[in-house]
Amino acid sequence: MIEKKYFSIEEIKRKLERYCVYQDRCHKEIETKLKEFVLIEEAKNQIILHLLEHNFLNEERFSKSFARGKFNIKYWGKQRIVRELKFRDISEYNIKTALKEIDAENYISTIYRIAEQRNSLINETDFYKRKKKLTDFLVRKGYEFDLIFEVLNTVLEKK
Repeated sequence: MIEKKYFSIEEIKRKLERYCVYQDRCHKEIETKLKEFVLIEEAKNQIILHLLEHNFLNEERFSKSFARGKFNIKYWGKQRIVRELKFRDISEYNIKTALKEIDAENYISTIYRIAEQRNSLINETDFYKRKKKLTDFLVRKGYEFDLIFEVLNTVLEKK
């Protein structure tokens, strides 16, 4: 039989403080983490309030760092970032603020760069199949359709 460990509210606060310091977290992640502990609703609210008051939990900071990270590291487009932030129950205001973290020129140069890289990896000789594969890739990355078609015309003309 597995022995269950019990923690005081103060111990849980310290654990969640460390959890938040390690990486910016959203409310949904904190609530998920709180489910690991057997707590009444009032205690959960008290812990979340403590994290908010001491700036361990900040949705705006989370959404900005999330958008910057996913764009700079994984090269996600704005649509994918918005979808993922909505999945995490981030407010529209914070989503708009987060998208301002992405530089417009850098955004355009990134989509061109990843489209050219992907195009060089595609072994398809048929023009339309190549175009479909490249379009699907950029849609999965979360880029806007008008931007994708603009990029496709430029990238595929070079081949």
